[in-house]
Amino acid sequence: MAQSINIKIAEKTYPLKVTSPEHEELIRKAADDINRKVNYYLEKFPGKSMVEILSFVSLNVCMANFGLQKQLKEMNEEVDGLCGELQGYLDTIDRNSR
Repeated sequence: MAQSINIKIAEKTYPLKVTSPEHEELIRKAADDINRKVNYYLEKFPGKSMVEILSFVSLNVCMANFGLQKQLKEMNEEVDGLCGELQGYLDTIDRNSR
């Protein structure tokens, strides 16, 4: 059952619905991370508008996401290669044991 919560991002409060305690925790952690980044950019670039600050935060998050996607793709390719090697070893063992 959905539960209503309030999340504050960049000094603005948003009412949201969550479906579980885990979902709520994830949203709260994400909001905290966004707010930390907003505060960082506010200090680094005083005088910038909140739109500009949130644009920097969005760019930062997207770049991190793309980096993680690239790492995941490379790891999946490595796993696929290792699985192929393992299957080859198992096939060799099976042929030699007959």
